[in-house]
Amino acid sequence: MSDCLFCKIVQGKVEATFVYRDDLVSVFMDTQPINPGHLLIIPNRHSTYLADLSPETGMHLFRIAQQMAQAIRRSGIPCEGVNFFLADGEVASQEILHVHLHVFPRTKNDGFGLKFGEAYFVKPPRVKLEVAAEKIRKIVKQAAPAERS
Repeated sequence: MSDCLFCKIVQGKVEATFVYRDDLVSVFMDTQPINPGHLLIIPNRHSTYLADLSPETGMHLFRIAQQMAQAIRRSGIPCEGVNFFLADGEVASQEILHVHLHVFPRTKNDGFGLKFGEAYFVKPPRVKLEVAAEKIRKIVKQAAPAERS
């Protein structure tokens, strides 16, 4: 996509500080980091949403994320934990419509946190969980075997 910031980064049209690159993904420093060492991992081929990724690319992206988390921990950058964050869709806070996985180090009292809505603190009755699960299972069963692997 010609107007996608991350596609421009992959093409070398926009500057980025790369940590890792291969045929499927690129890893670079986030320019608005939660903490020092905050990385973004993106597929090199444009994919707007997670469902648009090939299974191969999705698996590879998360495999590289594991390696990056380990590298952050070993790097000497302050890191007591690591968060992965992937927003899928604008309502989920996806600001750039190109799949990207944030990998960032955490330290105690770093000021970052997630805010839960009021509904989070009220456990739904089991029947509601079962109804939602059945809707999802129905779609999973309809998927071709290749899509489930």
